Order: sequence, then C-alpha cells, then structure tokens
Amino acid sequence: MADITIKGPDGDFAAYLALPSKTPAPGIVVAQEIFGVNQVMRDVCDWLAGAGYVACCPDIFWRIEPGIQITDQSDAEWKRAFELFGLFDVDKGIVDLKATLAALRNHEACSGKAGAAGYCLGGKLAYLMATRSDSDASVSYYGVGLADLTGEAGQITKPLMLHVAAKDQFVPPEQQEQVAAALGGNPLITLHTYAAQDHAFARVGGQHYDKAAAELANQRTLDFFKEHLAL
Repeated sequence: MADITIKGPDGDFAAYLALPSKTPAPGIVVAQEIFGVNQVMRDVCDWLAGAGYVACCPDIFWRIEPGIQITDQSDAEWKRAFELFGLFDVDKGIVDLKATLAALRNHEACSGKAGAAGYCLGGKLAYLMATRSDSDASVSYYGVGLADLTGEAGQITKPLMLHVAAKDQFVPPEQQEQVAAALGGNPLITLHTYAAQDHAFARVGGQHYDKAAAELANQRTLDFFKEHLAL
C-alpha cells in the first residue's frame, strides 16, 4: 500500500494504491467521497486489494487543494467538505479518473481489466465512468445528482451497478424515481435499493452506517466485479 503519482493531461496528482497478494489482477479505480482520499477511502482500497484487486484512489481535489484528508466527525470538516464539493469540476474529475484508469491498466500488477467504484460524489463519478469511459464495469454507491445525468444513459456499454439508499437525505424520492425510470430497462444496469437506509450507509464509522446493509452491498459489489472483471 503506497501513495503514487498519476500523470494526467492537466498535470500530475497523487493517488493511493493498494495491491493484492497475487498479481496480475484486475484493477479498480475508487472515486472518493467529499472528504478526500482519507482513511475511509484508503480502507476501501485495502478491502478491495484483500479481495484480489489492484485498487487505486486518486486525489481528484488536487486542482482545489492537494492532499485533502478530512473526516465526517466535526461541523468544521463538513463545512469544508461541502465547500470542496461546490468548487469541484465534475468534468475535470472524470478526466483525472480516466487517466487513473489508464495508468492502472498499464501497471505491472494489473491484468489489463479494470473498473470503477465510487461513493457519494464518487458514486456520481462512477456512473459517469460508465457513460464516458471504457471502464469494464462500474459500481455507484448512493451517487448524488444522477437525476441530472440520465440523458447520458444511452452511452453505457459496459455493466453498471447502483446501490441506492431509499431514505437518502441528499437524493429525494422523486429524483430516485427519475433515475430508476431512466435506467431500469437497461440490461447492463443493476439497481439495488436499500429501503431503510440513509446516505453513506456503507461508510464505516459514519452516522448512518448500517453493518448489515453495508455487508450486503459490498458482497453484491464483489460478486459483480468477479463476474465482469475476471480474466
């Protein structure tokens, strides 16, 4: 497990890389929440590495401020996180994630197959990786703002899984219904809804963490990647 540098078209930026015990292995680009490449995101990468993947989480806030690593444990950190969210350029973020995906595929530990996964803001970006990149498979956890992006659904050519929190405070029911209506008929898309869950139910240590729902979502994610990223 180490910090590495990704060379992107707009400049170099840092990323956290976690390697599995056996290589070559498929890769997964992990798109961060609004708190940066913090311990939660590093733990996600370590979990995926433990499951047999080369996992890499790039610092997509580097244009705003490199090296952001805050938590969800104080009001001041939440305020800063929402500031970063407001300043963040989604299109540039996808440029960085695509550069990370390409770097991952070319890494000596990677088999060449590679997908994407993301949480919150990263869940939105994971959806966009399915519409705008050649990711072999993508997983979105409680992505925000997807209702504004359903027009891109026709560009999805590889499998996509979405984990949706039915009680998500940041995604109202009408937006969830809009996303389900737009994506539900696509055979490439699997949509799981968690009826009693709020946003970030899979964030260990978070206010809305639910162990049972998180474990179910995570197992579905691993099964999905095993099916679509296998050699």
